[in-house]
Amino acid sequence: MQNMQEVFDQIQEYKKTRKVIGREYRDALSQSNGYEDVKEELKKLREKKKSLESAVQAEMGSRYEELEKAKKEVESLEQMLTDIAMTTLMKGESINLKDKNNVEYEPSYKITFKKIN
Repeated sequence: MQNMQEVFDQIQEYKKTRKVIGREYRDALSQSNGYEDVKEELKKLREKKKSLESAVQAEMGSRYEELEKAKKEVESLEQMLTDIAMTTLMKGESINLKDKNNVEYEPSYKITFKKIN
């Protein structure tokens, strides 16, 4: 098994390659016939979509506000669930979750790294 530093170094190299090729790709797209026209049309459609969404949100009023509140509450509760699960695991206990239909859930782990400034 490779060590973490070797894998990290490989990731950094691929990211550098991806960045260079991505820049070349964007340059090629900008020189392609019709690409800029399609981009502009897409921008107009996004603006139209946004205005339609805003109109419907205003029409729904407090019901839409309730939707936004529910989204934020779910996000907050999911973070709390993660914190509780981590604490439980650190105590050496197992985690068992079931929904109302008796479907079992198991934890899924993901570790990411960020730069230290």
